[in-house]
Amino acid sequence: MSGAAFRPIAMTDAQRSAASLPLAGGPVWFDRAERLVRQGLGRNLVPLADIPAALRDRLSAPRPPICGLSLDRPRLMAVLNVTPDSFSDGGRYQGFNDAVTAGRALAEAGADILDIGGESTRPGAEPVPEAVEIERTIPVIAALREQGVDIPISIDTRKAGVARAALAVGANLINDVSALGHDRDMITLLANSRVPVCLMHAAGDPRTMQQNPVYDDVLPDVFDYLAARIRLAESRGIGRDRILADPGIGFGKTLEHNLALIRGLSLFHGLGCALLLGVSRKRFIGTIGRQPQADLRAPGSIALGLEGLRQGVQMLRVHDIAETRQAVALWRAVNMQEPEASS
Repeated sequence: MSGAAFRPIAMTDAQRSAASLPLAGGPVWFDRAERLVRQGLGRNLVPLADIPAALRDRLSAPRPPICGLSLDRPRLMAVLNVTPDSFSDGGRYQGFNDAVTAGRALAEAGADILDIGGESTRPGAEPVPEAVEIERTIPVIAALREQGVDIPISIDTRKAGVARAALAVGANLINDVSALGHDRDMITLLANSRVPVCLMHAAGDPRTMQQNPVYDDVLPDVFDYLAARIRLAESRGIGRDRILADPGIGFGKTLEHNLALIRGLSLFHGLGCALLLGVSRKRFIGTIGRQPQADLRAPGSIALGLEGLRQGVQMLRVHDIAETRQAVALWRAVNMQEPEASS
């Protein structure tokens, strides 16, 4: 972030200012922004007219569909880990039949996308060989397609070989927590396959990322990283219309870093991409909410997810699909005056 950046002040009130713009083309709007300079120097509110025209256009332009899903309403990506050691549900769906049954249940509960992963990226996790990751994930994806699950499927992997095998059996999106930084063949695969990708910020490798993470200023640092990865993708013909950007809550961040990113989420609309927020069951929710058991953190996860929607995030990555869908339906009914039944 060279010079100043502008964080739109997201609003959902029905009494909308006449001098306002839609945030990312959605129902959330803004008529001012916070002007940011690194390390908090010179922050102040400015009117729309003070935002550079090109950035104003990028902040307000509608985001195109991802995997055929329009982004004019919130979308839910369901987590399905087929691993023995994921932080929340490790081992729960390790068996093939359990994983397929869980995938079908998540789809029936209202998931818009299934995100299937075979390598834990929790703090301290060890890498998984490509062959093992393929063995864990590909049969599950194939079986879900054979059994009629027709919603988009995301493969949660850093490895091009795993992603290629998943696409061959019906996956539609690649969720790369390394933002194309782990496997140099991933960007070639994406350039040739034309599928969308989620690029996430992570400070270092899962094994070491929580060992005293340090930033000059976490909000602009993460923004700059994602902007650079998006430019790299664009240089290989992967347009912003195919990219989801994820600030990587919990990946190489302290509790304070996570809260600063969530407070400033609307800044990331300046990337010109759809945004994905993954906060579900994260450790800092348990710390603040005094809940050490990860699978009992749905209330805190939903609270943060709704804050993401208030700031215009288009997609939430969650474990608790039915509970989150109910919360989102009520949030929309109150704030957007759009009951779920009418959509």
